Amino acid sequence: MPMNAVYQKPDDLADVIPIFPLPGALLLPRGQMPLNIFEPRYLAMIDDALRTGHRLIGMIQPDPAHPGPESKPNLYKVGCVGRITQLAETGDRRYLLQLTGIARFRIDEELTVATPYRQCRVSYVPFINDFTARKGEEEVDRDSVLRALSDFLKANDLKADWEGIENAPNEALVNALAMMSPYGVAEKQALLEAPDLKTRAEILVAATEIELAKKTSGGETPLQ
Repeated sequence: MPMNAVYQKPDDLADVIPIFPLPGALLLPRGQMPLNIFEPRYLAMIDDALRTGHRLIGMIQPDPAHPGPESKPNLYKVGCVGRITQLAETGDRRYLLQLTGIARFRIDEELTVATPYRQCRVSYVPFINDFTARKGEEEVDRDSVLRALSDFLKANDLKADWEGIENAPNEALVNALAMMSPYGVAEKQALLEAPDLKTRAEILVAATEIELAKKTSGGETPLQ
């Protein structure tokens, strides 16, 4: 696989990929996720992804509603594959890397493998629109997204780079906010599985409004 690979359709991606189960981790197409890798099985996963040349890692969440054994938790059926686009060795048996999201996938089957990490056969076809950058941006209610973000920042006494936010295209804005959102596993999975960018933005706004209502009423929140 060449450097700076371009993925334009499902056939451009491997249909068997290593899986990295991580609760609360949300990767979306063209989003960027930093990872600190230190467990031996996942160090081996990164080494193999680099050695084989495809540099692909499938990010997915364990399913808390059907936990399974602690050593091999059951997984949600939908995740997102990313490509290792930055990598640094720390000198103390860790990798600091960045994954850039490519497309979502649905697990067809988990394979029986000799590797210490899990591998699955996946399909990208259900998410064919992920290969088209900025698709559906014009349908996003940007004002609602920005209003919800502003209210959340004020309620939590936080600041943000508003110049950068206002200049961001809708896809980058919605997906970055979804990935950074402090909500729970179920909310993150709903954001991941949203059928389009408009729906993802609506889920993000709704989750934020619920969070703000709980904060105002003094109720417990799902913040992690």
